[in-house]
Amino acid sequence: MPRIVVLDGHTLNPGDLSWEPLGALGELEVFERTEPELVVPRAAGARVVVTNKTRLGASELGRLPELAGITVLATGFDVVDARAARARGIPVCNVPAYSTASVAQHTFALLFELTAHVGAHAAGVRHGEWSKQADFTYWNAPLIELDGLTFGVVGFGAIGRRVAATARSLGMRVLATPSRRLPAAPDGVEYRELDALFAESDVLSLHCPLTPETRGLVSAERLAAMRPSAFLLNTARGALVDEAALASALERGVIAGAGLDVLTAEPPPLEHPLLSAPRCVVTPHQAWTTRSARARLLAVTAANVAGILAGKPQNVVNG
Repeated sequence: MPRIVVLDGHTLNPGDLSWEPLGALGELEVFERTEPELVVPRAAGARVVVTNKTRLGASELGRLPELAGITVLATGFDVVDARAARARGIPVCNVPAYSTASVAQHTFALLFELTAHVGAHAAGVRHGEWSKQADFTYWNAPLIELDGLTFGVVGFGAIGRRVAATARSLGMRVLATPSRRLPAAPDGVEYRELDALFAESDVLSLHCPLTPETRGLVSAERLAAMRPSAFLLNTARGALVDEAALASALERGVIAGAGLDVLTAEPPPLEHPLLSAPRCVVTPHQAWTTRSARARLLAVTAANVAGILAGKPQNVVNG
């Protein structure tokens, strides 16, 4: 039976899903996590390697001669050197669209916290602040209505389109970066080039992949071009943002706030500047982790593995 190795399965399946769809395809070995020095020993002899955040670079690939394919437990595949894999005839597969609904939902959870401060006010009520008031209501931060504001989407793929539709349902004007797949903007959406999007948006939300071209696209210069009342959201990849520049912008009031589900280093060091930045909500890369999304992820991963073993790989990103 072909050997299948999952290098870091804990985040996908901490115990509430079954590995049986993968186990039915071969001799399956699942590791919760794999340190860099253990990648090659654990993957040795495998026909298929499954990874989430464990890196597979050219060096590792060169020492795995029996490897027939890699499938990534994510839509983004930057943890694998896809070019080196292609040079060796190794297909790299991803799982597109499994988390679209969940990530779109989390994007607005971040925005609602920034504009309605639900969590902060609920915590205040629990700690007795409401009980001390002289009036029937109170608020300790401005509450912002989204209707009529401009929502900018960077990256108009499946998640970006779902987020745009949600923003429209809230009465927001929607701008987006142009899409090669959709040359004409859909009804209710206006295309803008990137710099114009930063300048015109009241809320700017990142949904593009991390590539050499997009790394650091949220720069000090682009932050300075944003409205002082604007919010930045990132549920894509941490390295899209110059995090030191964002922390400085928040400290100086250049923008009104930021909501982030991803950082460049995950988990971040305690001294990370955005963990203590004002008006900054950070969640622990959890937008994709609803059980529904993870179940879809596992199902498509099993189909990817089956395709690799049959010589008909699907969802190939380095073809």
